[in-house]
Amino acid sequence: MKQTENGEKGREKRSEHRKILDQYFSVEFSISKMLPVYQFKIRDLSPSGIGILVNESSAVLEHIKINDVLEMKYNPKDSSNLPEYLKTEIRHITKIEEGKFKGHYLVGMLILGRGES
Repeated sequence: MKQTENGEKGREKRSEHRKILDQYFSVEFSISKMLPVYQFKIRDLSPSGIGILVNESSAVLEHIKINDVLEMKYNPKDSSNLPEYLKTEIRHITKIEEGKFKGHYLVGMLILGRGES
């Protein structure tokens, strides 16, 4: 089994990633109290990552950058469950040049742990 840079086993990391995708539908976050709350559908990006699609004209792109750590509200697929607040790092912001999502940015994210709320 292949190990990642930090020594985690690939299969275990994929399992954790699947759990997030199976439990949660969307994320919400705000950069500051002066800015609106943004909400995005969670996307399955790769074997080890989740992310969101952001329209290139969205103001949120002016306020996030790689390595930012934000407390995001993860909204469950099952409305009978409560949302969960998780510290999440922005890993990459990649412009999509062609295909169905041309004109959008793919924002890759890594969940770091539980938030304060």
